[in-house]
Amino acid sequence: MNLRSVAVGLSALMLFSAGAQARSLFDIVRVPLEHELHINTYSPDDPISLYSAKQQQPTFDACADSFPDEKPFDLERISVKLKPMALCSDSFAVLYSQASKTPLVVVERLNAAVLRDAKGEERTNDFYPDPRIPKSGRAELSDYRGQVQTDRGHQAPAADSPSPKAMAQSFALSNMVPQNSINNRKIWSVVEKDVRKFTQRAGGDVFVFTGPIFDEGHSTIGANKVWVPTRLFKLVYDATSQRAWAYILPNAETRIERPVDYETFVNTTGLHLLGNLPVSGSISRS
Repeated sequence: MNLRSVAVGLSALMLFSAGAQARSLFDIVRVPLEHELHINTYSPDDPISLYSAKQQQPTFDACADSFPDEKPFDLERISVKLKPMALCSDSFAVLYSQASKTPLVVVERLNAAVLRDAKGEERTNDFYPDPRIPKSGRAELSDYRGQVQTDRGHQAPAADSPSPKAMAQSFALSNMVPQNSINNRKIWSVVEKDVRKFTQRAGGDVFVFTGPIFDEGHSTIGANKVWVPTRLFKLVYDATSQRAWAYILPNAETRIERPVDYETFVNTTGLHLLGNLPVSGSISRS
């Protein structure tokens, strides 16, 4: 496949519209979380049990609330060459590619309450191939085994997981890209921490879009030829202040750079991920 960048296949994304987030009864009456009740409804030895029947369907119906204005990506507007697929988890949504065998965009809805629940959640490190994806379109653990200076890089960070099940789901390979080890453990870790610091101070929901960019000439790993990104991005949208900014960093040992505004992000990547949502400004690195 000769793609100049995966952004070519996604550049038509105009997927969201502005609108106030409706409050529900659950914003007022707090329902105990599953881990607070000490109830486990899944088995780590059977990954499909991590997902509800609705989450096992290849649609965004089970996680529309992960997107601004609850308007998910329209798969019909994604290049068929990328073989797109919708995947839902408890705390994030994945626009997945069965061509690259990686996520294209992972979306999280974060806020201070979510991060309070996530704080102290035990990291499992139990990686697994996503059982919802046909074997012909997914990465396997063997693809990453023995790769020098290559991590299974989370797109939705494990540290954002507000429950044991969400933590377990975050280790699906459908949430991973082959990432330079130093980048993942140092620079990208700082980016993730910066986003959490901002979210903890924000007045409401913060939507985070994370994904790879595959520029022409990108490499692959493993028998399943999992695409290795040349760059990574993290776009942040504060729904309350309507500010947006993004990090775009090479997938290599590098130094952190100041975030760019949304217009620069779109011009650099071709990704119109916020569609028609109002964007009133940007922010400097916190």
